[in-house]
Amino acid sequence: MKLSKLATTLLAAALVSGMALPATAADKPKELRFGVATYLSGSASVFGIPARDAAEIYVDELNKNGGIEGVPIKLEFMDEGGGAEKLLSEYRRLAGSGVDAMIASISSGDCLALAPVAEDLKMVNDLWDCGTQKVLEQKTLQYVVRSQANATAEMVAQVIYLMKTKPDFKTLAIINQDYAWGHDSHDIFLAALKKFKPDVKVVAAMFPKFGSSDFSAEISRLQALRPDVILSTSWGGDLDNFVRQASQRNLFKNSTFVLSLAESSIERLGDSLPEGVIIGARGDHYFLHPETKDDPKHKAFIKAFHDKTGAYPIYSVYHMIQALEAYKTGYEKAIADNNGQWPDSATLAKTMHNIQFKGFGRQVTINRPDGQGVEAQLFGITKASKDYPFKVLTNMMIVPGELVTPPSGEDSFKWIDTHVGPKILEDASITTFK
Repeated sequence: MKLSKLATTLLAAALVSGMALPATAADKPKELRFGVATYLSGSASVFGIPARDAAEIYVDELNKNGGIEGVPIKLEFMDEGGGAEKLLSEYRRLAGSGVDAMIASISSGDCLALAPVAEDLKMVNDLWDCGTQKVLEQKTLQYVVRSQANATAEMVAQVIYLMKTKPDFKTLAIINQDYAWGHDSHDIFLAALKKFKPDVKVVAAMFPKFGSSDFSAEISRLQALRPDVILSTSWGGDLDNFVRQASQRNLFKNSTFVLSLAESSIERLGDSLPEGVIIGARGDHYFLHPETKDDPKHKAFIKAFHDKTGAYPIYSVYHMIQALEAYKTGYEKAIADNNGQWPDSATLAKTMHNIQFKGFGRQVTINRPDGQGVEAQLFGITKASKDYPFKVLTNMMIVPGELVTPPSGEDSFKWIDTHVGPKILEDASITTFK
């Protein structure tokens, strides 16, 4: 196609003067549309619906205060409960309708499927909650980032906490969900643990189907084996069902339980969850966070969330807040760096690879070619409370993300082999709270 005379003149003038062409700018929109994937049905909805509620609270408040640079946000939700194929179809439909960015998703399997699609569609996508390290590790994706940690950081930090609090064990059993997250977390946990306890004996590794409701066979096997430690990285309704059934059959009396993601289940489980269980928070996410529980902004959010839902925030809630804060930071930085012009998708994507932001825990940084967020990790042990009708965490510890996150481009298992070991337990950056 031939350029018009006017267009040719303008192009020549721009090239001669060195004036930047508006290739990285877009018209300021009337609203920003974010597609959000979360579980709205199925056993995982106990985790996904609170995240949706948190997004609505955050966006309502943000829009009341002018949105992002004067532009309000509109959220459009996709239900992960229908499976990966249905989610991909809905994702493509939303992308084709002109949404500005995506916040997707919870399931590691879904993230593995969505990431290459986002790249093909040139759709900026925040992997806001999934844990698998494989989706970004040793890759450089232009449009995909993750505003929270991955399985490597979470599992290595969990091993650090276990070794600092309950190191004298000899046998271990693992019961994880049978999909990407369950297998990835199993492999990483064991790789890290064996750097401290090479002679640990794994007496069982069980992978019940995702969405299972009956764990009687697995519990019977664990009762017969009587391992010193039982690890489960399961989450949502699966974890709730397993804990309730294990409690009814007194399994907690025989073993120390390590429940890597159980911060999200504490309130729902109530008395079914006993004292003395090691709990992880998938980041430093906890409504009684020892560093932010008295922060006025955090307290106001907890009240707003409790008023809306009747419950306290869980880590999926905090991950959603971080995702929205990441986009707010990304847009504001891109606009500031672009002389006040509104960024197009490529500019926003580039900026999202170089941001620092904060939800209601410690600061999170994305400043790496792989787009992986570096996030602190919080752990504790359950204890009864006179203030709440469910267990709270005591003996809390926060492990900084920089200590447990492999650099961009490195394989997790090679990094664990060369950087993880007993010396890491004495690192001064690990903070304990009594």
